[in-house]
Order: sequence, then C-alpha cells, then structure tokens
Amino acid sequence: MIFTKERSKTMSRAASDKLAISGGRPVLQRDDYRNWPIITQDDRRLINEVLDSGIIAGGAAPQVAALEKEWAAYVGTKHCLTTCSGTAALHMSLAAVGVGPGDEVITAAFTFLASASCALHQNAIPVFVDIDPRTYTMDPTRLEAAINERTKAIIPVHIQGLPADMDPIMAIAKKHNLFVIEDACQAHGALYKGRKVGAIGHIGTFSLNNYKNLPGGEGGLFTTDDKVFLEKGGLIRCFGDEIDEVSHRRIYNASILGYMYRNQELPAALARAQLMHLDENNNIRIANANYLSRELRKIPGVIPPYCPPECQHVYFMYNVRFDPKAAGLDCEPRRFRIAVEKALCKEGALVGQWQTMPVPAQDLFQSKLGYGGSSYPWAVNEAKGIQYDYDVANFPVAKELCDTYTIVHGIHAPNGPELMEKIGAAFRKVFANLDEALAHADDAIYPGADGKLYGAG
Repeated sequence: MIFTKERSKTMSRAASDKLAISGGRPVLQRDDYRNWPIITQDDRRLINEVLDSGIIAGGAAPQVAALEKEWAAYVGTKHCLTTCSGTAALHMSLAAVGVGPGDEVITAAFTFLASASCALHQNAIPVFVDIDPRTYTMDPTRLEAAINERTKAIIPVHIQGLPADMDPIMAIAKKHNLFVIEDACQAHGALYKGRKVGAIGHIGTFSLNNYKNLPGGEGGLFTTDDKVFLEKGGLIRCFGDEIDEVSHRRIYNASILGYMYRNQELPAALARAQLMHLDENNNIRIANANYLSRELRKIPGVIPPYCPPECQHVYFMYNVRFDPKAAGLDCEPRRFRIAVEKALCKEGALVGQWQTMPVPAQDLFQSKLGYGGSSYPWAVNEAKGIQYDYDVANFPVAKELCDTYTIVHGIHAPNGPELMEKIGAAFRKVFANLDEALAHADDAIYPGADGKLYGAG
C-alpha cells in the first residue's frame, strides 16, 4: 500500500490498540445496543383495545379507520388507505393512475426492489435514472432524458429517510403530463421545504414494516388528495369489489382486477401507538446522526450522510461511505470498504450493507424473466423493436455508492450519545490501523445487524 501524509492525521492513542480482528479487545458489545421498536404503554393499551373489541380485521374496522384518519392528518393529505405493505401501496398507486401494459415507470437506480417491481405487476416496464452523488436520491438533471411517449409515471424515492428533490421532479412531471408516486416507505415524517413527504406527489406510499421509523410489524399506507385515486385504490385493495352506495356493503361484484391488500387491526393499532411517538423518536435519530456525523467527519476517508438545508432527514438508515484516497491509501475502493466493514464488525459495531448493487443490476432485470418465466412485460414493447438496457455502467453513481458504503446500525431511539461515542471510537480505532484492517480483507467475516435489533427473529 502507498501511504500519504494525510493518513498520519488519523493517528491517535488507538494506533497502539490491537484491532479486534487481530485478536484485540473490541470497543463495543452487543449489550451496548438497545433494540427497535420501543414498545410503550400506548402500544399495549391499543393492542388490548383490539383484543377486547373482538374485531381483528376489516377494511373499515376501528383501528384501521382511525389510523387512516390520523396518518392523513399527520402527513397533510385529504385521504389515506391502509394496506398490507408498502409494496402493495406502490402497486395500488400505479393501478390507481392507470399504468398498464407497455407503459414505462421511471424510478431511481438505488432503492429497494419494490420501487421498480411494482411496475411489473401492472405489465409496465421499469426505467431507471441514476442518483445524485451527495443525497443518493433520484438525480433530477437526468430525469428528462429518460422520458418518452411511453412514460406514464415517476416514482422518486425518499431514500433512507432523506427526501428526493421534489420541486424539479414535479415541474418535469407537469411539463410531460406524468403522475408522481412518492416512495416514502423509508421516510415517515421527513420534510421537503417544510412539507411532509407523501403529500407532494399525486400519491404517497409508506411501509409499516418493523424496521421502519413508524413500525406496525407489517403494513403500508397510501395517501392522496384525489378522491378518484382514493376510490380506485380502494377497489384494488379489496379484490376489485364494488361497494353498494346505499348500504355501504360489499356486493361481491368485481368491476376491475383487484388484490387482497388490506391491513389488519393489530398492526394498525401498533402503528397508531407508534405514531404518538414518531416525532420524538425521529428527533432522537436526528440528534444521534448529527452527533455521529460531527465525529466521523473528522476522520479522513469517512463520508457521513449529507442532508440539504431545505430538508429534514429522519435517518431510517445512517449511510457512511469510505474513500481510500482521502484516507491516504492506494487501494481499490470496494476492497477498502470490505476491509473497513469487517474490522468494524469485529470491534462490535453493527455495520453492513443494505442494497449490494443498483436495482437494475439484479438478476431479474438482467435476465428479463417475468411472468411464468417468460419475457413479459418487456416483450410487449420489444415486439415493437424497443430495447431496454439495464447495463450497470449506465448508473455509475449508484454503482460507486454500492461499492463504497455501509450502514451504521443503532441510530434509532432509545440509543443515544453514549452509543454514538462508542461507535465513533470504533471508527477511530480502525482508521488508525488501516494496514492491519486491510490484511484481513479476505477473512470469512459477514458484517450486518442481527434481526433482533429490529424486532425480527
């Protein structure tokens, strides 16, 4: 390895400490971390209300109806529907705006699969746009080049708790008469220029997965100001069945193709109770993130997450990137990230990647194997001579991010400054001994957070 003078700035007392990956004493223990979600008396009270009521399901059941009303008020939309997942909410949204066979739906190259696969469920075709190198959200400057006569909708993703740059996206959508579906599944309570995400586009979508800032175990939310989209979403959510206008009962006559995307009373009750503490818990995430960023920014080669001044980031995930040149090393960036990640893992820091590649690089898009192992829905347009290129080289920013980032777990409440300082100490120790860390880059170590940290077995 080639070392520069910059690297010497990171040397401290930690330099004399043997890394845990070499048999030294780790900085952190698992007991330093406290788990998410936080279960309070509000959760127990509302769960008991469900059990006492004897009503545990139903599209208009008491907890479901209350959650819809409360979430719409919180976000600032006229309407809300609960769903069984954020993925279901995304699919409902595309169906509600009329996306169909051969239409194209644009989303970001760095996201979770569902931001793109929801289009496939409407026989539509995902098209990807690369991300901004600082925010990791859809790059609006690349958006218009992806639009053509087949484009029907745009799905900007508020990634890891940070809002996408919505003003230029909405302006481009308006110019081309396109629908905007906000994927806010990771961004409950995030703000863009003073507005909550999920209330800016035509429809907003959220997840209630146990990992999320607003957990319900599982579930999702669909928000809109448009009554037509609300009614269409309601049909999609419940088998396409019509509701009698007088009795308000299902008449078991499916007017369109629908699905079973309803939520249930127990998850809805848990989400309602968690909503009572959402802002408080988000503020703890923000404080923890700000503390950790101040510390990590002092270490050459560590790039903390960036938040534009007009946004409020709610840090569903805390994304850190590594730059070997800034750390004073001549090392391939991906190998450097792997080495640092493994060394941090052995120090007891719960770190590890989320998405390991841009979504278009996944096998589904490389093979274009769709329904029943066929080439549909791509074949709808390929029969007309239209080709789709998912070469990862088309998304260099997303590719570089996936090579160089890790997620630092534990940013959530009730964790606080004490844990953040220990995490910072682990980083300082590893970066003071990078040559030692790199010597173990090929060790059989598998970084990541155990599921129990986030209420999963």
